[in-house]
Amino acid sequence: MNIKENSPFTPGTPVPVELFVGRDDQIPDIIRDVKQASSGKQKNVFLVGDRGIGKSSLVAFIRRMAITENNLIGIHVFLGGASSIEEVVHRILDQLLKETREQNWFEKIKPLFGNNIKEIGLFGVSVSFDASEPDLKDLARNFPDVLYNILQKIKEERVGLFIALDDINGLAENDEFANWYKSFVDEIASSYEKYPVFIMLTGLPEKRDALIACQPSIARIFKIAEINKLSDDEVKTFMHMAFEKANIKVEPEAMYLMVQYSSGLPILMHEIGDATFWIDSDGIIDVGDALNGVFAAAEQVGKKYLDPKVYRAVRSERYRSILRRFGELQIISSGFEKKDVEAKLTDPEKKVFHNFLRKMRDLGVIESDVEKGKGAYRFVNEIYPIYIRMESERFKSVRIKTLL
Repeated sequence: MNIKENSPFTPGTPVPVELFVGRDDQIPDIIRDVKQASSGKQKNVFLVGDRGIGKSSLVAFIRRMAITENNLIGIHVFLGGASSIEEVVHRILDQLLKETREQNWFEKIKPLFGNNIKEIGLFGVSVSFDASEPDLKDLARNFPDVLYNILQKIKEERVGLFIALDDINGLAENDEFANWYKSFVDEIASSYEKYPVFIMLTGLPEKRDALIACQPSIARIFKIAEINKLSDDEVKTFMHMAFEKANIKVEPEAMYLMVQYSSGLPILMHEIGDATFWIDSDGIIDVGDALNGVFAAAEQVGKKYLDPKVYRAVRSERYRSILRRFGELQIISSGFEKKDVEAKLTDPEKKVFHNFLRKMRDLGVIESDVEKGKGAYRFVNEIYPIYIRMESERFKSVRIKTLL
């Protein structure tokens, strides 16, 4: 029996910096801007990528470099659920307090927060920013000055500030946020000779477009860094490093299987790796462990990352057999043509296929592929076809076991 305590995989959270792989095309450009910011030139980057592609992990890696190699204060602010400028400012300042609480220069910036610091003594002392709504409105209105005054207090200890605003999707269609951010950047450019602040926003590609639609001039502010899937070699390197950290060996065939089903998506390689880690019982991952890990991961992916309506539709008896046909198509990851799928369907399946396509469109799973013409469709998110493939394989495995 192989006793285990902690998995090296982190589904749903940024990967530990020591296990970070890939993004060699984006990191040098981003770090170049970080260095410019540390010299006093305020810089803005918009990190774009689909869900589950590893945006937060890249942010965490860049943040570590900003702290260790460029002597910046680094804060990673999650904006999920935020819908107002005041909430954005509140979360930034709250995270800034938390990050600097243990620094010997914390007392230098503490007076700038006035009576708005709340200290909590439960399980050790921690701090939070507890400002009133009127105070937050004033802080938002004068935010360039707020950050500048903080940096002036600690300029002998830190050369600047790195701010990651992660998951701005809920704010992207907010005119007020778009106008506020543009005014923030414009005021810095016109009022400060040096302003050593680097800001990175992250979001979905369509949310960046929505933000620009709210304020077209904001397009010139950001350098765009777009990330896509990892290569198979990068996934393999990550898997090897993670299992090696746990002193677990992986047989080549098992590694190949996990890499193939990960499909270059960090969200999947963590789910598959984590499931396989807990399934293994002898410290050696073989093909059986890997297959069972893939099937277990498919269940988790469906529950955690698919909209409940999509999950129910995908698993409903009415459409399940059609989806299994999808799993048999090799072209599934890039989209499909209606006639190719119909050719594989039984007569009963063909009768409900039109309703199936309409249902999938209504749920936002597929959309018409205008470039490829009538009857062509593509998946809105790459996780959908991969999940369908995993579910199809899982069903075949269960069916085979039932027949044995």
